[in-house]
Amino acid sequence: MERVLCRIQDGVADVRLNRTDKLNALDDALFADLIETGERLREDPEIRAVVLSGEGRAFCVGLDFSAFSAQAEGRSWRPDAVAATDASATGLGRGQRAVWLWRSLGVPVIAAVHGYALGGGLQLALGADLRLTTPDAQWGVLELDWGLAPDMCGSQILPRLIGPDRAMELALTSRKVDGSEAVRMGMATRLATDPREEALAMARAIAGRNPKAVAAIKQLVNTTWDAEALRTGFRAERVFMEENVGSPEQRAAARSRLGTGRTRG
Repeated sequence: MERVLCRIQDGVADVRLNRTDKLNALDDALFADLIETGERLREDPEIRAVVLSGEGRAFCVGLDFSAFSAQAEGRSWRPDAVAATDASATGLGRGQRAVWLWRSLGVPVIAAVHGYALGGGLQLALGADLRLTTPDAQWGVLELDWGLAPDMCGSQILPRLIGPDRAMELALTSRKVDGSEAVRMGMATRLATDPREEALAMARAIAGRNPKAVAAIKQLVNTTWDAEALRTGFRAERVFMEENVGSPEQRAAARSRLGTGRTRG
């Protein structure tokens, strides 16, 4: 089964995570397919907008349990092989690249969130330019439950959206919020009864506008983000991930979390 579906019509790329039996949990193959899809869209001059969503009952519940089991047992599991090249930054791990490539595309990317956006799934949604969510969708920064810190660009993007104090509170407590609170905080853009359909309608409207002006708007707005500070933050994320994953403390946290049978992160 294809991990990522991509249908292009009238300049709009409808990109869907397609690991429905696992609530679109991120495994090695899904990371690879996300990157391959994004890079292919980057090279397509006909693309005007992208919608990123999840098939089935969730947007994405985060990292696959197999990764946490490997971490708990001290086995190697590394989705973060360094990308040889990247159009927006160098030295990104694969998890970071799977998120940041959407922000670095030259066209608007709209995430449509339903069900769950947890851990790595929340960070994936943050890679989009806009995020539509159902009121009851569950958003959560759950990495600390597994002895981890957000390391897929989330530690840099989330504070810029909702403020450092709110980002730290969510990361330190693993508190989940529903879509309505996510919008109030600024983590999501607005509520939608059917996020995918509303995102596709928005994307089609954008696709009918002056593409040079649309690209300029995205580029100009993104200049409000300090590029060098982001690169420094991304490097720090990756360095900590490499030092922490598989450490005695992180392995103990993963073993403890697996024993509770609670939600992914």
